[in-house]
Amino acid sequence: MLFAPYPLLLRSLDAHPQAKLVTHVLASAFDSVEPGAAVKKYLRDHPLPAGRKIFAFGLGKAACAMTQALADETPLADALVVTKYASNLSVVPVTVIEGNHPTPGEASLQAGIATQKFLSHLTQDDLLVCLISGGGSALMTAPRIPITDLQILTSGLLACGARIEEINTLRRHLDELKGGGLLSLANGAHVLTLLLSDVAGDSLEAIASGPTAPDPTTCADALAIIEKFELKDKIPASIIPALKETLKPDHPIFARVINTVIAGNSIALQAAQVQAELQGFKAIITNSVLEGEARLVGYEIAMQFKESLQKMARPFCLLAGGESTVTLRGVGRGGRNQELALAAVDVLAGLEDVLLVAVSTDGEDGPTDAAGAFVTGETAQEAKSLGMFTPDYLLRNDAYSFFDQIDQLLKTGPSGTNVNDLVFCFAF
Repeated sequence: MLFAPYPLLLRSLDAHPQAKLVTHVLASAFDSVEPGAAVKKYLRDHPLPAGRKIFAFGLGKAACAMTQALADETPLADALVVTKYASNLSVVPVTVIEGNHPTPGEASLQAGIATQKFLSHLTQDDLLVCLISGGGSALMTAPRIPITDLQILTSGLLACGARIEEINTLRRHLDELKGGGLLSLANGAHVLTLLLSDVAGDSLEAIASGPTAPDPTTCADALAIIEKFELKDKIPASIIPALKETLKPDHPIFARVINTVIAGNSIALQAAQVQAELQGFKAIITNSVLEGEARLVGYEIAMQFKESLQKMARPFCLLAGGESTVTLRGVGRGGRNQELALAAVDVLAGLEDVLLVAVSTDGEDGPTDAAGAFVTGETAQEAKSLGMFTPDYLLRNDAYSFFDQIDQLLKTGPSGTNVNDLVFCFAF
């Protein structure tokens, strides 16, 4: 099986002589974390208990596919889905809400209200199956502060280059549904949560801000993040007083919930490694928890790749995954994968038969229509022939414009899955 965006990805790479080979490696990674298949595999290995009404709550970018897969396996008493892009569901009954992302808005607020109402109908004899994936933190919110204040905080953290774990730490301490808060409203129902992880290390509290997971962080941790980014005097006065401790791992409420990660970045990397080796590459996973400033990560990956060219026999492939961040300095367009790739351009300049691909598995890299970008040894020279120099574009955070002019953007459209980012370095 080849995932839905395969033709678009192949089209993005079609000028490269190894386009089909590379696309098959990428497709294998996406296929391995297809949300519906992951849900069905779990349910077939772990059948749901008989004799209970089953309710479904889907939250995140993959919520539609995950909820449909659950409905294919078992009858549902009711279902609520909160997602970014709704797709057709043959689930009855179901309510689907499109929230706001990456900054929560009025639609996210309405999703939070709908979730609280949905939970109020549960009883202790029911089973609630939560299907959680990345993006859920913004798509649904029940904040203890005005939504406009939450937007200011979120935008400020994003602009500072805060890691998703840091952003979600603050979200958990400001929201009634996060940090285990959903369980408090479930009226004693039994809860099974299946998670598609979009965070490094698969930390349960960080995935969609952990609506059914215990939170090891404290209000002091949240305050430390505000101080780290020097935001205390830049955020609304309502925020700090509204911080509230979340439910901790020793709370008895967690005795009635099972939280299970059914797919994540490491699974995608392993699938790509297997496919690359089937196609004749020596494939090595170098890092499955990438984090840090995108331009620094891109430079370091490119340097490691360049050094490996002196030590390893071709063909080989280096694979890495995780999620970098971007600190906004300019007013250009781009995303973390595009900026990571841009930082690799000059390092790889002049090298023969090399290719670096950086892609977001959800198909959306920053506020653009690209999923990422790719770089070859000829990229730098092609850009210079058009009067483009990478430092200028890095300074403006304008990676999209750079790669758009040389037709090296990767465009897949929303993929339907979400397990962080992938960076592959091919030596042919």
